[in-house]
Amino acid sequence: MAQAHASAQLIGDRSHQCDATATHTHNGTRAYVLCDGIGSSDEVQAWTRAAARRIAGAAARSGDAEAGLRAEYDRYAAETERKSPFADPPNACAAVAVTAPGKPLTVAWCGDVRAYTLTPGRKLQCLTADHNMRRVFNRSRNVVTSYLGAVESDDERRQQYDHAAIESATAPADASRLLLASDGAYEPLEDSCRDLTHYLDGSPRRAADTFVTAAIDHASSHADNATVLVADLPALKSQG
Repeated sequence: MAQAHASAQLIGDRSHQCDATATHTHNGTRAYVLCDGIGSSDEVQAWTRAAARRIAGAAARSGDAEAGLRAEYDRYAAETERKSPFADPPNACAAVAVTAPGKPLTVAWCGDVRAYTLTPGRKLQCLTADHNMRRVFNRSRNVVTSYLGAVESDDERRQQYDHAAIESATAPADASRLLLASDGAYEPLEDSCRDLTHYLDGSPRRAADTFVTAAIDHASSHADNATVLVADLPALKSQG
C-alpha cells in the first residue's frame, strides 16, 4: 500500500532546523501538524518538536483542528514565565488539519504556516490567511501577528490586528491532497512566480521532497528552513 502522507525539510542557511511536523491518529481521526519555530537555537528546536506532537495529539483526540490548537495555545499562554515582560520563551507559528470519517477537513492556524488542498481536478486552494504585518498593514510579511506561545486572547488580537489569535476553516476532504507548508517552503516559489502545483506530483514522499528542494533552489540571498507535509485524503463515503 502506498504511503498516505510524508514530510520533508531542508535547513537552508539557518543554524538549526526549527520546523517540525507531527501526525496522530485516534479512533480513525487523524491530525496533521506543521510548526515553524521562531528563532534558531537548540531550545527553539526542541520546544517546537514537542509542541507539534502535543497539538497533533490534542487535535486528533478532539476531532477538530481548532479545538486541538486552541487547547495547546491556551496551555502555553497560561505558563507563568510567559507573562513576564523580561522572559523570552520559545514560540512558533502553527497549522493543523484534521480528517475524520465522513466529515469535512478542518484546519486551524496561528501565524504564517499555510494549509492548501489540491483537488483531483488540479485546483489548488489556500485555506489559511497569513497572520503577519503584510496582511494587516501592508508591511513586512516577516513580522507575524499571532503565534503559538503568545498570551493574547482572540479579542486582544482583534483589537491589535483585526484577526483572531487562532482562525479556522473547513473544506471537503473528497480525495484531495493536503499540503502544509512553512513560509520558507512556499515563499521562494511564490516570489519566483512558480506554480505550486508543479511540485505536488507523484507520491506524497516524492511531492514533499520535490517541493522543499525547489524552495531552497529558488531562495534568494537567504534560504530559510523549508518544510512541508503532504497527505492524500480519502474520499468521503456516501451516506445512506
